[in-house]
Amino acid sequence: MSQKILSSLFAQKSWANRELFDVLASMTSTDQAASLHTAIRTLNHIYVVDRIFRAHLAGEKHPYTATNTPETPALGELHIAVAETDLWFEDYASKITGQALAESLSFQFTDGDSGSMTREEMLFHVLTHGSYHRGNVGQILKGISVAPPRDLYTKFLHVHEPARREAE
Repeated sequence: MSQKILSSLFAQKSWANRELFDVLASMTSTDQAASLHTAIRTLNHIYVVDRIFRAHLAGEKHPYTATNTPETPALGELHIAVAETDLWFEDYASKITGQALAESLSFQFTDGDSGSMTREEMLFHVLTHGSYHRGNVGQILKGISVAPPRDLYTKFLHVHEPARREAE
């Protein structure tokens, strides 16, 4: 995968996260509290896994012993933390070289098992993992008759580059 497409995909991830957090922040009904809690737990799981892989990529230790935290953060606090992490990945993806992408890194999973992945595989995992679970949150929203944002790469491209919608 090229550095250019990785940069674009991480920008799309940031955009999709902002869109989803905005929808969740607009939910005010107490009837939706349980669904909102489940959505926040799912988004926190994405965040924790992103932070774990960020640490692996940076050669740092992380504080996590599981892929979610025992406590559920407030939506606003989580949104800020996710946005900061998204920016880190956008910056990382914008600077990584092909040679670095191919580098294999060894690490430990939170269950203690050893693992090894290339930087490219780690970045791809972060992208697909987040997309999968944002889809889970979208299903939660549909279940309570709240329209989820359209988390599509094509929509992202057309929003950020409107000229792509023009016929040639």
